[in-house]
Amino acid sequence: MTDTTSEEARETRAMGMIATLAGVAVALVLSAGALIIVVASGSGGGVAAVGAGTGGDSAAAASDAPTTISFDLDDMVVRPASHEVAVGGSVTVVNAGAIPHDLVLEEGGVGTPMLDSGEAYTFDTAALEPGTYTVICTVPGHREAGMEGTLTVVGADGEGRDTADAAHDGAGGHDAVTTASPYADTLSFDPNAAPPDDFEARDPRLAPAPDQDVHEVTIRASQVEGEVAPGVTQELWTFDDMVPGPVLRGKVGDLFRITFVNDGEMGHSIDFHASKVDPGTEMRTIQPGEELVYEFEAKHAGAWMYHCGTAPVLHHTGNGQYGVLIVDPPDLPAVDHEYVFVQSEFYLGPEGEPGDLTKMMDEDWDIVAFNGHANQYVHDPIDDVEPDERVRVWLLNAGPSENSAFHVIGTIFDTVWKEGAYRLRPGDEQGGAQALDLQPSQGGFVEFTFDVDGYYPFVTHKFANVGKGALGVFLVGDSDGASH
Repeated sequence: MTDTTSEEARETRAMGMIATLAGVAVALVLSAGALIIVVASGSGGGVAAVGAGTGGDSAAAASDAPTTISFDLDDMVVRPASHEVAVGGSVTVVNAGAIPHDLVLEEGGVGTPMLDSGEAYTFDTAALEPGTYTVICTVPGHREAGMEGTLTVVGADGEGRDTADAAHDGAGGHDAVTTASPYADTLSFDPNAAPPDDFEARDPRLAPAPDQDVHEVTIRASQVEGEVAPGVTQELWTFDDMVPGPVLRGKVGDLFRITFVNDGEMGHSIDFHASKVDPGTEMRTIQPGEELVYEFEAKHAGAWMYHCGTAPVLHHTGNGQYGVLIVDPPDLPAVDHEYVFVQSEFYLGPEGEPGDLTKMMDEDWDIVAFNGHANQYVHDPIDDVEPDERVRVWLLNAGPSENSAFHVIGTIFDTVWKEGAYRLRPGDEQGGAQALDLQPSQGGFVEFTFDVDGYYPFVTHKFANVGKGALGVFLVGDSDGASH
């Protein structure tokens, strides 16, 4: 016998997960035993209001518009996208999504508080003049991802509807919906800018896997102001106040017990690609001040991405919430030097503010960097390698959207390990490789040696991105790089 309650709960969880990942609203329809995903429309209801204003029935009576209306907030969508209500009428807003949302007038003053999933709130329009108003969700990134609509307040004889027509036609006026240039006031990257003389790059050296089978780690989500290139400061959403987050390492079969704490100002989550767990439990979004324990066995070797999975995922990962967990393959041989690089993009917003989600959706990145700062290993090269010493470089492409073709100028890779398997190893065939190609969220490592002293740049061989910050240098032996 079918458990209707459980089935509905599963459908609700699936709808929230798909909307979170895609940034769109969906409905799940069971038809002939198949699961069909369709774009949702229309408005819902049925949740009791947790707050209410006072209506204005006498004023509303002079209007032919409805006196009570409702908006549904799903994850990254407002339904319906436009609505009208009589002057003095009431507006009920229901959060039908999986994460907190609000709905307020763009100019402020009228709207809801932040609503948890399933909550509702009713406010009145008595203080509003007839006209069309833009309503938005104020959670960072949610408006840009689609949580925007219009509310037309209609007076006697249809007063106010003319502004709705103007809004739909893109006309001006204080009541009309207007859209600023998508990249207004955002920063730009100067590849020739130099950092201060005392600049120190993030240490890329990778420590061996700890000699333990259980790894108990606390990771804290936070929002900090940080530099992503010389003179370029952004509000970064981070794990442990750094971009990328802390490097974790273990062996196949190890147990990872992660205490995840939200020290930020909005909901965050953490998704370890190395885990096989219920996403709705360990990967759930937690609110500021909350924490959870995320436990899993590392069953497979890899250079695994971890990242925030809170909607919009693109905004959270594009703004710095990612890192790498390395699970060594069995019998990994020792080398003289191990380094780890995480390639990622930055989509610059205004000074000191989060990255621009519109740029992210347009895949219009300003910076491509290794380990969170453009050109940092040009300004502070890696200088502890001697000729004929064996080097292993681990690489994760955290994206969120661009690929990687890691290449070291002046040497050849004799070992390539990608996505859990060796693609090349030293042998009688004397094969070599020139690049490690990785799509977003893929990882691996390469091994090589340098034959002579010298200045050896490393890049992504997609050269358009070298000029955007994806460049570093190995200074080998006695080379000081003075001629470069």
